[in-house]
Amino acid sequence: MREFIVEADGGSRGNPGPAGYGAVVLDAATGEALTEAAEYIGVATNNVAEYRGLLAGLRAAHALDPSARVHVRMDSKLVIEQMSGRWKIKHPDMKPLAAEARSVYPPDQVTYEWIPRERNKHADRLANEAMDAGAKGRQWSPSRSGAALTEDRAVGAASESAAAAGSRAAGAAPVPEEAAPPSEQRPESPSEGRPSSSGGETVSERRVTSAPGWSAAPDLGAPATLVLLRHGETPLTPQKRFSGSGGTDPSLSAAGREQAHRVAEALARRGTIQAIVASPLARTRETAEIVAARLNLDVTLDDGLRETDFGAWEGLTFGEVRERHPDDLDAWLADPEAHPTGGGESFAETATRIAATRDKLVAAHAGRTVLLVTHVTPIKTFVRLALGAPPTSLFRMELSAASLSAVAYYADGNASVRLFNDTSHLRP
Repeated sequence: MREFIVEADGGSRGNPGPAGYGAVVLDAATGEALTEAAEYIGVATNNVAEYRGLLAGLRAAHALDPSARVHVRMDSKLVIEQMSGRWKIKHPDMKPLAAEARSVYPPDQVTYEWIPRERNKHADRLANEAMDAGAKGRQWSPSRSGAALTEDRAVGAASESAAAAGSRAAGAAPVPEEAAPPSEQRPESPSEGRPSSSGGETVSERRVTSAPGWSAAPDLGAPATLVLLRHGETPLTPQKRFSGSGGTDPSLSAAGREQAHRVAEALARRGTIQAIVASPLARTRETAEIVAARLNLDVTLDDGLRETDFGAWEGLTFGEVRERHPDDLDAWLADPEAHPTGGGESFAETATRIAATRDKLVAAHAGRTVLLVTHVTPIKTFVRLALGAPPTSLFRMELSAASLSAVAYYADGNASVRLFNDTSHLRP
């Protein structure tokens, strides 16, 4: 039976940002590079790009010989552990890609091995060539590839990989689940000529590559513009009570419904909204439905846009939380990883969720203007991430009920905050 080695990689300049992948299929016996694949995939995260590289490599191997045994080598600890079955796949963007990768070959024909970055240079260079091509407004072409390594290195890698593959028992039972790092990102090697991260995660999957300067970018076309609408008032809003996704889920008040009608008229006059996506909570659904009826659009619900879960603080004012849970409140104000009393959701967890939702929506609505009807913390987080501001900036933003903000996302990964907390449509 023929044996292949698939080396794959992916990266994002900005994470999310302009992204690409690379993959090479090697003959396990000779180390000969049989075929290469690379592609610029637009704005995406590192992990999406890595999974896309894995999928492309498996498909390229399958096109050569669907009956072959395949040994996958990648420097993404996350992808290798998840595809080996040792870590669960929790991220919604990764699940369908992993399922698709598993469907290319029968599971007993594929094995997985993690390798250090310096031993995955062929695929890494292909991924960077794809991203470089994307920055120039074109796709990667095999005729321009300079990623091939020397014959000695390729043969050595093949022999080493074949030996490693032979030393493992086929179909070993998975070890107990090990949680993936919250960021699901990967380290960047300073030796590759790109900046390394400073996160210091123990199982770090962070790759942050600097985005190209905007002044040198080609015509990137129309951006994906996310117009961020905070829902109208509820009975809890004037009292400034914590109202997240773990509380009573209040509906709009009469004042809130009037605000929703006013913003609907303002958006109708502008005539730019092409789609509406809303948090599934009652106050955002109701606001979205009022706007959608005026604009003659449908509403799509996305759980990623829900408000933070404030745990035991739901329904309390800030002063009441200060009185009842002073230590927990101090920790929450000082550390984005801290949780509200009783569990809830940290700001860091909210940011991870919002970043994933943003990536999905930007990819799905490139060149379009989409209204997102959501809440205070998600909107502030969209703006914070676009500005590259620290988590403490969340406490420096005022966001009114039924206010409009907007962020535009370009194909090179850059974001531009175009509007924040606009309430002009609410004035008489």
